[in-house]
Amino acid sequence: MSQPIPKRLLSLDVFRGATVAAMILVNNPGSWEYIYPPLEHSKWNGCTPTDLIFPFFLFIVGVSIVFAMESKKADPANHGKMILTALRRMAVLIIISLGTHLLFHPGLATMRIPGVLQRIAVVFFICTVLYIKTSQRTRDWVFALSLIGYYIIMCFIPVPGHGPANLEPETNFGAWIDRLVFTENHLWSQSRTWDPEGLLGTLPAIATGLFGIRVGSWLKQKNTDDSVKVTWMLTYGVAAVVLALIWDLFFPINKSLWTSSFVLYTGGLATIALGISYWLIDVNGRTRFTGFFIPFGVNAITAYVLSMYIPHYMGKLNLNKILFDPYLSPLNASLAMALFWVLLIWVIMWVLYKRKIIIKV
Repeated sequence: MSQPIPKRLLSLDVFRGATVAAMILVNNPGSWEYIYPPLEHSKWNGCTPTDLIFPFFLFIVGVSIVFAMESKKADPANHGKMILTALRRMAVLIIISLGTHLLFHPGLATMRIPGVLQRIAVVFFICTVLYIKTSQRTRDWVFALSLIGYYIIMCFIPVPGHGPANLEPETNFGAWIDRLVFTENHLWSQSRTWDPEGLLGTLPAIATGLFGIRVGSWLKQKNTDDSVKVTWMLTYGVAAVVLALIWDLFFPINKSLWTSSFVLYTGGLATIALGISYWLIDVNGRTRFTGFFIPFGVNAITAYVLSMYIPHYMGKLNLNKILFDPYLSPLNASLAMALFWVLLIWVIMWVLYKRKIIIKV
């Protein structure tokens, strides 16, 4: 469960840490009634800064697969053990998520089966298998075909019981599959008719992980100058964003559906962000601003799990009513409470980091 911190790609840890910190911030406001618009998900089509967090994390999962597995992958004798380890990690993440749900909301009858950790787990496992067992050329084909195939399924296949293909929340093809497989009792509690982490949306989510693998492979090239790496990352990132905006005209950017345009848009922005971070931090050594994010980055899953438990139990103390509500406007008090949770969890992550401990599943 614990091991010394090895030599790592610092920009990746910072990028991951910033993503985790943002995730904690938007998931734990003081009041769900008072939230600044950039800290909310888009109602349906479109993309807010908050909508970037989850795809950025899956993109980082893809990059991390390359850095964690490249050396072992070279020997085919390791493949079986690597895949079994990935399978175990997937199972542990799913068990953590379902166990947390049961702890907070006892009862199997209405337990939500899809979820954020579940999608992370499945994407991690499938992308790991693809990375170990296929070439980059094959993965590029899988990436393209998954995006095009998802577009065809969502926009051209009629939805049983609802008529022509559509992209509405309750009547799209993905929502129909989720109700068929899980039944309405086991879907997102705010709708019970569709789920933002549903089955069909996992297909383009895998493409987000493959996007990260492609970028990770660029970064791991040993005989390529860093300036060339960053130039290509920025070029492909901008190209992906432009292509996404064109695709958005007829297959809208939409996080809940995880549309193909959403994959390209968020993957392009993630590539640009990581490229700039790599150039500043790892190439030019500008690390003064990195200290806050690294503790989150090296223990990302631990920070995420704690962000579910600590606010849930400590929230019963109504700390926001004591610390912030009497002195700030409702919006600012809600934001201050979210920042409080970020800082509290950071302290725990900082202690682990200073003791050179990484907790892995």
